[in-house]
Amino acid sequence: MRFIIPAAIVGITVAAAARADTEYSAMIRDLGLSQTKSALSEISNPTPSDRFALGGVHFLSVVEQALQTQYRVGVDQEMAEMSGLPFLRLPVAQNPSPEGFYPEVIEEIFTAALADLDGALDQLDEISDGDDVGVVINTADLWFDINMNGTYDAGESLFEVAGGDLNRGLDTDFVPPIVRFDTSDAAWLSAYAHLLSGVSETILAVSPSQAIERVTTSAAVFQEMGRDEREYLMFYDEDRWLDMAAMFIHAIEGPVDVDRSRAAHTHFLGMIQDNKVFWDRVSRENDNDREWIPNKAQDSALPIPFPADLGDQWRNVLTEAEMMLNGELLIPHWRLPEGMGINVAAFMQNPPELDIIALIQGESILPYVERGPEMSGQAWRSFERMVGGDAAFYAVILN
Repeated sequence: MRFIIPAAIVGITVAAAARADTEYSAMIRDLGLSQTKSALSEISNPTPSDRFALGGVHFLSVVEQALQTQYRVGVDQEMAEMSGLPFLRLPVAQNPSPEGFYPEVIEEIFTAALADLDGALDQLDEISDGDDVGVVINTADLWFDINMNGTYDAGESLFEVAGGDLNRGLDTDFVPPIVRFDTSDAAWLSAYAHLLSGVSETILAVSPSQAIERVTTSAAVFQEMGRDEREYLMFYDEDRWLDMAAMFIHAIEGPVDVDRSRAAHTHFLGMIQDNKVFWDRVSRENDNDREWIPNKAQDSALPIPFPADLGDQWRNVLTEAEMMLNGELLIPHWRLPEGMGINVAAFMQNPPELDIIALIQGESILPYVERGPEMSGQAWRSFERMVGGDAAFYAVILN
């Protein structure tokens, strides 16, 4: 049983210990993310490694808080996984006494996520090319206090929670790797924070609570009516899939929060910029010490192969995506002739009131149609050819 230590003593003791690059991992293992975040925040003159560690803890806290909220209210895990949204698709053990789901909880999850992601970016943005970051993390020490009891329980480790996404299913002999994060990885983590911030702002821009309430209320009425023994009309679990589709359609139709749409656009561009910084830094590394994502001459601590040309191919994908976000490459539409397309930058900066039929038919896109080169997707197809059927998996790792 863990001893209860006054918070002030913990802060002083842990902050002092944090100066050794191997101690951050033990802090998370022994204290959990919340106490580690408090302790690192109290360091008066943080080193670049301290800043990286605190940024990383802020980032992981986003996941932890989302998992805790799902556990607390008893989110329907099948529906959450079907949504495909960050955090919601991760497995959460069933709560024997949940408070009960309410429609606003999804917006609460992504609003809270933005706060910790901002905290991560505040720390990571202070790390420059000339800083010396060295943070050794035993990934077996990373855990999420999902049931909020303060102890590291079964089912709460990083790879138990995110293993399906990170490792395509873990082998029985899998050993969580020990990774030494360096200055390059600060830009990688910052890019990921921008990505999740952009996704969070996009979700909040359409304010899905009303749509969720509308669908869950009607679904509950049908549930009370019962169901006979007839087979599903189309496929297994069709009721959940159709409810999810209805939520999606109801959520995105209507006015869009312009400020959040613009913030999402800024974050997506920030993701690409930081990702480019990451690859520039990695290309100049000449060590080979438990690397996260390696350059051509390095080895990764992760139990997955990194093709030699992976970085070059991914940078091509980033370049095309950046040109699309800047409106330099246009998105094709079935009604438009060759040489014309939708300017995504204009769309996200001044979004229309969304109407799915009008988007498909074309009426809603007219204010954003321009002449210019179209996005071909060639960079992504080349990336797919290089990594075979694992393109989506590598995209998750590389962001």
